[in-house]
Amino acid sequence: MSILLVVAYLLPVFLYGVAWWLAGRRAGDSPGAQRVASGWQLAGLVAHLWSLYYAFFPGGVPHIGFAPILSAALWVGVALMWVEGLRSHVRALRVLVLPVAALAVLLPWAFPGGGMAEHGGGPMFVPHVLVGTLAYAVLLVAAAHAGLMASAERALHGHGAGVPMLGRFLDELPPLLVLERLLFRFIAIGFALLTLTLVSGFVFSEEIFGRAFRFEHKTLLALVAWVVFAVLLLGRWRRGWRGRLALRMTFIGFAVLLLAYAGTRFVLEVVLGRF
Repeated sequence: MSILLVVAYLLPVFLYGVAWWLAGRRAGDSPGAQRVASGWQLAGLVAHLWSLYYAFFPGGVPHIGFAPILSAALWVGVALMWVEGLRSHVRALRVLVLPVAALAVLLPWAFPGGGMAEHGGGPMFVPHVLVGTLAYAVLLVAAAHAGLMASAERALHGHGAGVPMLGRFLDELPPLLVLERLLFRFIAIGFALLTLTLVSGFVFSEEIFGRAFRFEHKTLLALVAWVVFAVLLLGRWRRGWRGRLALRMTFIGFAVLLLAYAGTRFVLEVVLGRF
């Protein structure tokens, strides 16, 4: 493995680690310290983007797998958190998310996925699969974020008092309005990617798969999930939907997607060792 490749993977881990340390130390709660942590986080984002190139195009050949896609989804999450940090207090989110993002950077080393060129298909095949899998991964992060919001809401109503350490962490999270704003940004990005996936599958089916479009169970489940997220975003825009309703619809939409695709891919690649 070349030195350049090692640096591409280890540099973002180091930068995220410094940002995490600055955000988590006792003196890290001041606005000045958080600005410094934000600067290191931005540098980590740039380096992470560099590592994604090697994850998706090792040797110049397009690769796909759950690890590169998860790394890309975490990059989206860290980027959204950095943007939100420009106007809100996100120290606790940095402490939680940055170690996960650093681990995601390294995952493609262990699980590089498989080359795309060997699977045939037309010119639209690679972008269709990349966009589609990234849509699932971003919505996975949205579901995890919704779970964090649900825990914070329970703690707010006194249900998390039995675990002191967890209670202290939840108390340090940004206000629920900030977490909710991040949630709908995740959902909007994931919904846009899912829309591109479905449209490209419908329009370019013969070019991508070598056959005319066929309505299968995976397509049906993806459409159901698309409708769930579309209704959620429309309800947010027109009626201001929020709180438990938004969380439940997020969980339902992602569960349908999990049935359609993500669980199957993980079992095939990791458990069975098949691409």
